[in-house]
Amino acid sequence: MGNFWKHFCTITKHRWKVREGCFKVGLYRQGLVHDLSKYSPTEFFVGVKYYQGTRSPNNAEREDKGYSAAWLHHKGRNKHHYEYWIDYNSHGVKSKEDIMVPVPMPDKYIAEMIMDRIAASKIYRGRDYTDADPLNYYWQGTQNAPLHEYTRSTLLKYLEMLAEKGEKETFAAIKKELVKKKK
Repeated sequence: MGNFWKHFCTITKHRWKVREGCFKVGLYRQGLVHDLSKYSPTEFFVGVKYYQGTRSPNNAEREDKGYSAAWLHHKGRNKHHYEYWIDYNSHGVKSKEDIMVPVPMPDKYIAEMIMDRIAASKIYRGRDYTDADPLNYYWQGTQNAPLHEYTRSTLLKYLEMLAEKGEKETFAAIKKELVKKKK
């Protein structure tokens, strides 16, 4: 029962931190619905079973089983994950040359992804959190990930800005350049 409550508190605290960031940049709906799938049985009970409190339980499930069913469920339902934005390169015609390729993420989901990374870093790093942590996390695993070049350059731009200039200036830029920019 201990892990049940701890996991519930961790994901709820994470969602509150993402919501706080999303609201600051004007992403009200995304802030409200962020990561609701984490409360689904497919994701929640894996989180309880593999809970550690210092990293995602999906990593522990992956180490145990060779894959994470919770992650596969999660990334397919949450557009703020770059993995959601991978598709075949064909134009409606199946061929032997079809490969999986990243497509550009819409700006509002890149903004939410940044808020997600900040919140996760704050939860897992606790008092040791610095504004450089989301960028460091990128360099530890995402640098070789299949991101569209636009998505990658935009993500890096704001993570580097966060590390150098802090939340206030970075959030103002995200709001102006990603959320409120003219279509």
